[in-house]
Amino acid sequence: MLHDLNHNRLLRIAGLFTWALTGLPLLMLSLAPVEQLTAGDVRVTLDSWPSWAAWAVFGLSYAWLTRGLGERRIRAFDHLLVLLLAGSAIGISYYSQSGLGSILLMVVACVLPWLLPLWVGVALLVACEFVIVPVYVRGLDFTWPEAVLQAALYVGFTGFAFVTGFVAHQQAQAREEQRRLNAELRATRALLAESVRVNERTRISRELHDLLGHHLTALSLNLEIASHLASGQAQDHVGQAQTLAKLLLSDVREAVSQLRDDDAIDMRATLLPLAEHVPSLQVDMQLPVQFVVDDPERAHVLLRCTQEIITNAVRHSGASLLRLRYSQDRDTIRVDARDDGRGAEAARIGNGLTGMRERLAAYGGTLHVETAPDRGFVLKLELPLADATGLRDAARRGEAQSPA
Repeated sequence: MLHDLNHNRLLRIAGLFTWALTGLPLLMLSLAPVEQLTAGDVRVTLDSWPSWAAWAVFGLSYAWLTRGLGERRIRAFDHLLVLLLAGSAIGISYYSQSGLGSILLMVVACVLPWLLPLWVGVALLVACEFVIVPVYVRGLDFTWPEAVLQAALYVGFTGFAFVTGFVAHQQAQAREEQRRLNAELRATRALLAESVRVNERTRISRELHDLLGHHLTALSLNLEIASHLASGQAQDHVGQAQTLAKLLLSDVREAVSQLRDDDAIDMRATLLPLAEHVPSLQVDMQLPVQFVVDDPERAHVLLRCTQEIITNAVRHSGASLLRLRYSQDRDTIRVDARDDGRGAEAARIGNGLTGMRERLAAYGGTLHVETAPDRGFVLKLELPLADATGLRDAARRGEAQSPA
């Protein structure tokens, strides 16, 4: 059963289990022995409800903060809950006049690296431990030096728990980086495999055209001459050989045409691996059923732009959903990318967007960015399938060949 749980869920369950166990000593502190019940003891027992309220607030806050730990975005509301979590732990100590709050602060320390920057989390833990110093003085009859020493000891314990959580967080980030690199590697490998296939088919088609086509044409011409020189039964056999040579030449030309018609890269096999298992982000990628690109360099540009869009959405936009829509017509591929992140007043062009624009501009493509606060980011890409010069040359060749 434990093998089915990842590290984040195990950390959540362990924290909730520790929180539940702290309810037992809190229950013992809330109840007085029957033979010692006095009016004052009854009042203390009834007045223990603030401790239980703080205990319940801690459990609810911890359960909310650790849901999908490491897989979801940490927002401003989560930061407020962190303060409430630490405050409820301190409240348990104050209301119960015990050190239970320091125990729960060790639970807080394990999850702080997932929720706050490093030094902010350390400062919060140290402050919380020394805020409980008066509890040691009043509730446990410690002297002030003893209370400070006790708090310092708990700082060491919570520091150890904090470092453990920090290491776990770093390992999770390393796994995520490895997953991202593996996805990019799979996509690049698919593109490379498609490029190799295209190049091999191109080589075979050229060999068929240049070698077999040339020799068959020469054979057909020689048989044509032989048919005029031969007579009788020999002329009939030469005519049959000439017909077979023409048929074979036609078959070679058809095979070469089919090889060149299938000389394209399948972009579905190249792009789909990038959208798989992206943590904290759902990638909704829609591609045409027949999505092929003839130029390997343009296919590479489309792959790198898609990688950059997903990376930006994960690292900078704070989005939970990214929609990628690809469309293709005769001359252009268009990409419409939209996320539900926090957006911005104006798009700040960083290295990623600059690199995308440079890649697209090298092939006559364009990139438009739209954003607004709480509206996410919208990126619209256009990548021509051929340069304008190449299109004009192809048109001229078509016009020149059409009379023939």
